[in-house]
Amino acid sequence: MAQFTVNGSRFDPYKNFKFRIKWDGRYVAGVSKVSALKRTTEVVKHREGGDPSTSRKSPGRTEYEAITLERGVTHDPEFEIWANKVWNYGSVGEEVSLADFRKPVILEVYNEAGQKAIAYKIFRCWVSEFQALPDLDANANAVAIQMLKLENEGWERDYDVTEPEEPSFVEPT
Repeated sequence: MAQFTVNGSRFDPYKNFKFRIKWDGRYVAGVSKVSALKRTTEVVKHREGGDPSTSRKSPGRTEYEAITLERGVTHDPEFEIWANKVWNYGSVGEEVSLADFRKPVILEVYNEAGQKAIAYKIFRCWVSEFQALPDLDANANAVAIQMLKLENEGWERDYDVTEPEEPSFVEPT
């Protein structure tokens, strides 16, 4: 596990607008929005027979919420290729690509200078929902957005990604 150091000059928290998604060893083009990484652990209530007035609580099962990725529609077919591994219309008898419909995903967060500051590994992801095109409207003025909903079996922070030494502009002499 990496040693944690605190950048003495960093005061502000990281912003939420600089990030990248990676799968199959490549960055995925154009991802503009990623939903929150969230897990919930059920609370199991129980009580001891000799203490009828109070109950105790302990952790139960942990669930990881699906992650939604959004990006503008482009010619890059990565979203659709992965979605087709779960269900490919017209492939009678071979609708699901069981060998490779799951894959790990990496979410990287960058500081304002573009340096990787935080990364999360998201495990055994698969596409449960795919939106190829949004509602189309001839009177609108907006970017067409694709959406991919990824079920997953957990995530963990990559502690090998350490806090970067932030750059400083040198004043001319």
